[in-house]
Amino acid sequence: MKSVLITGCSSGIGLCLAKGLKQGGYQVFATARKVEDVELLRQDGLEVFQLDLSSSVSIKKAVKLIFQQTNNLYGLIHNGGYGQVGALEDISRQALDEQFQTNVFGWHELTNLILPKMKADNKGRIIYLSSVLGFVAMPFRGPYNASKFAIEGLVNTLRLELMHTDIQLSLIQPGPIESKFRINAYQAFKKHVDMEKSDYKMNYQGMIKRLRSDGLADYTLGPEAVLKCCLHALESKQAKIHYRVTFPAKLFALLIRILPSRVMDKFLFKAGDGGKR
Repeated sequence: MKSVLITGCSSGIGLCLAKGLKQGGYQVFATARKVEDVELLRQDGLEVFQLDLSSSVSIKKAVKLIFQQTNNLYGLIHNGGYGQVGALEDISRQALDEQFQTNVFGWHELTNLILPKMKADNKGRIIYLSSVLGFVAMPFRGPYNASKFAIEGLVNTLRLELMHTDIQLSLIQPGPIESKFRINAYQAFKKHVDMEKSDYKMNYQGMIKRLRSDGLADYTLGPEAVLKCCLHALESKQAKIHYRVTFPAKLFALLIRILPSRVMDKFLFKAGDGGKR
């Protein structure tokens, strides 16, 4: 039985991955940030550990406990994180730091703690849940954009540095997926952005309406679409470097290759509500 560590399993994609991989015969080590979520996952029959990606102490403790359960961790799936939204003018250094602590630095530290055992076994798969916003930028998503661009840079570099091994790295780049992402993004927005004092108040009104909406964005897929990609990345002889999930992700990947940058900028500006000031 191959073992897999998954971060951010309290809901959405992470929960789907944990349950789906367990059903597929994997030994799953699920993690979540909050104690109450850990208990709920344990009640679902999952083997769960508390892991807060913004805390080195928490990451190291979780890894130590997991390695007491297995000497052969085959897969690491980076999923935990959140999206800080808001115009970059309204984003403080603290807000940007918090975004990177969870979405980038925690992932990097966790990878480095897992890699020695994978290298000793000369096998393993590391999967990173990036985003369509890891290769295109949109207004009012700057902190999240930057965190995903950073992850893609780290992964592309690490892939080169591990070419002498049989460890394979994959980036999954979803567009809209059913999850609590919008709810969490709205909470982060309220925490760090003073909407009333912003030059972008009008833009925020439309953004908030979408974040608080119970409806699904166009072309939204269920988290099972990501599970399918993860299974391929874990089980195929040659995992793909990029898995683009949903029509928007595939479309944007094509457009950035064929459109001039200024034309693409205008398209993304309108798509991201940049013109509603």
